[in-house]
Amino acid sequence: MPAFLHRLGRLAFRHRRRMLALWLALVAAAVLCMTAFGGTGKLDNTFAIPGSESQRALDRMKTDFPTFSGTSAQIVFTATDGQKVTGPADSARIRAALDAAGSAPQVAKVVSPFDAHTISADGTTAVAQVRYEVPQSALEPNALDELKSAVAGANQQGMRVDVGGSAFGNAPSESHRSDIIGVGVALVILTLTFGSLLTAGIPVVTALFGVATAIFGALSLTGTVSISSTAQSLALMIGLAVGIDYALFIVSRHRFHLAHGMEPEESAALAVGTAGSAVVFAGLTVVIAMTGLTVVGIPYLTAMGLAAAGAVLIAVLVATTLLPAVLGFAGTRLTPGPGSRAMRREQAVGGAGEDADGENVVSTTGENVLSGTGDNVARGTEEIVASDAEEIVASRTGERVMSRTGERVAGTAANAAERWFRLVTRRPLLTLVAVVAFLGALAWPAHDMRLALPDNGTAPGSSSQRIAFDRVGEKLGPGFNGPLLVLADTSHSSDPTTAAQRVAATIGALPDVATVGKPVANPATHTALIQVIPDSAPSDPATKTLVNTIRDDRAAILRDTGATVQVTGSTAVSVDVAAKLNSALIPFAAVVIGLSLLLLLLVFRSLVVPLKAAAGFLLSIAATLGAVVGVFQLGHLGSLIGVDTTGPVSSFLPIILLAVLFGLAMDYEVFLVSRMRESYLRTGNPLGAVHSGARHSGRVVTAAALIMTSVFAAFLTSDSTMLKQIAFALAAGVLLDAFVIRMTFVPAALALTRHAAWWLPKWLERRLPDLDIEGDHRLGPVHAVPESVPLTPSTAD
Repeated sequence: MPAFLHRLGRLAFRHRRRMLALWLALVAAAVLCMTAFGGTGKLDNTFAIPGSESQRALDRMKTDFPTFSGTSAQIVFTATDGQKVTGPADSARIRAALDAAGSAPQVAKVVSPFDAHTISADGTTAVAQVRYEVPQSALEPNALDELKSAVAGANQQGMRVDVGGSAFGNAPSESHRSDIIGVGVALVILTLTFGSLLTAGIPVVTALFGVATAIFGALSLTGTVSISSTAQSLALMIGLAVGIDYALFIVSRHRFHLAHGMEPEESAALAVGTAGSAVVFAGLTVVIAMTGLTVVGIPYLTAMGLAAAGAVLIAVLVATTLLPAVLGFAGTRLTPGPGSRAMRREQAVGGAGEDADGENVVSTTGENVLSGTGDNVARGTEEIVASDAEEIVASRTGERVMSRTGERVAGTAANAAERWFRLVTRRPLLTLVAVVAFLGALAWPAHDMRLALPDNGTAPGSSSQRIAFDRVGEKLGPGFNGPLLVLADTSHSSDPTTAAQRVAATIGALPDVATVGKPVANPATHTALIQVIPDSAPSDPATKTLVNTIRDDRAAILRDTGATVQVTGSTAVSVDVAAKLNSALIPFAAVVIGLSLLLLLLVFRSLVVPLKAAAGFLLSIAATLGAVVGVFQLGHLGSLIGVDTTGPVSSFLPIILLAVLFGLAMDYEVFLVSRMRESYLRTGNPLGAVHSGARHSGRVVTAAALIMTSVFAAFLTSDSTMLKQIAFALAAGVLLDAFVIRMTFVPAALALTRHAAWWLPKWLERRLPDLDIEGDHRLGPVHAVPESVPLTPSTAD
């Protein structure tokens, strides 16, 4: 892999115009395909589980009760100024509005509140129901706006009209502002990291190429494949975040080579061969984890996983092909200026490592070349001794060890990341206890986590559907916002009508049932549809209990009435989705953890490193879920991100978080710990290796984590509750995993275990393939001084 990527990077660099033209053609083709075959107007936000009870009942209702099989809307009329909706003037106004609603696009039937008796006890509120024969995803783009316009005439002095219902739930969210915010913040961080606007712009530009290709490509499939707006947004945020991060790792390595005199072509090829190998490995872990979501069997989640996996895969391709081409266009202009802060920083990164006793370690064989006492020591004949960052020149006599810039290596100052690592490894056991205590406290609220699909109760407070939801819950009861539909098959009953009535009576006697509607029969198919209004809200655990109780009592209902029953409706679908996801969560987590152990075992050839990484991953997941529960379910600090009401956590969130955070955590683990392992193999000094990893990778990993966190956090401006929860979870998860786990827990654990951290049984080592992620074995001494750089040491003291 490293050798192949090295050749690919060189090829892209040399044929940069052709490579750029190829990617421009791919973006153009994706746009044309989207225009011809798909588009945002065909996004499908329907929740369904093929084969579940709720879905089987909905499928049968399409033929037996078509007007009940689609989505529905509610028109809420509220009398003001002390009036009542039953008054002559108000009732006339309501009937006129309902007649107008019946002519709105795709409306199958309008049920008057006077016929359905859906009028509040105080006479101030009436709720009409608008039924469609198609699901929410099949509504025309302007259907709901036309419905609002049709009833707007009733919104006059003395009456207020609000339109809501399930037809408005899970509506597509706009995210273009989030894109701009995320890109802007990323550009600022990159500029501060590199000290160059040109260098900072390259990762952003290449990431935008990848995101454009992925998103337009996904939208071109919406004509034939169900893709939700949340899947599109998830692919956008992940593609943008990893696209910038992957380019950052490669550009950072390329710029380091340039700062030490390497020619641009060889530097770009070497950067793709080394850092690019880690990018490919990290990207494939994300792709595997996201693709694994397909095994859950929920189309909505499958689309999310595949869309995100496609975006990451394209980001990897961009980083290994388009990026070196762009580096070719930049040429030597990416080289830090002589004497600039960026050049001094790159030279400082190349300083010698230090062991636990403060002795400088620069030998590739693990022997000390310059001791901490200040004595100059060199072994053997004149040679070049290189650390993995800056080249050191040792004289034959051993009188001096000088850097290429003429400065004494012993005087190289530690950067901020290395100073932090030295702090947390000074008392490693205390650090580990503090990290576990902090994350444990943050994770505690997760034990009370409630899962459900989002409804209009968590919509923005100023939206029409939220106002309608709150008004209905207040005046008619919370259960009216999520009625259950019971489909009764009475074909085996001697008297179908009586059987349906007995079913309704049996269900009406159950706990948590507010009211049961009169059965609607279809004599041709011997089926009846019964509407059940719970006492509790759709997301309330009591409603879930009621659904399960009706299903558990089906045998008794069959024995007493001769009818079989199935429970469906949006609330029952939510219960089925949550149950399906809960049953899949533990096996999926086990696969993800097992995969991380296997991959890290192969990469680092160690037992402690994978176990430590898995433990850290579980800690960060638990803490992130605890933070999500604290903000969205308990309401802590929710107002800071626009959460104006509490509610359950989205059913999809835990499993999505597991998949995404696993891949991203492996990114930072590989980029950070691979440098530690490289230093340990060279020096045999476990603590010095930890500090070396901080010196060489800490700044880049910090910048990458800040960029990814910023991109995810930018999507907190979304109106979609589900997307807001996902964005918060990913932003918090990356922040915790990068800074608390990878930059604190990991170095402390490695410092505590010391040599044992890199131990692997000989029998296992012989059987494991060597992945050589950094390419050191196949690309040779990649950190050697370029031949074009003069190697004559300075004679100054």
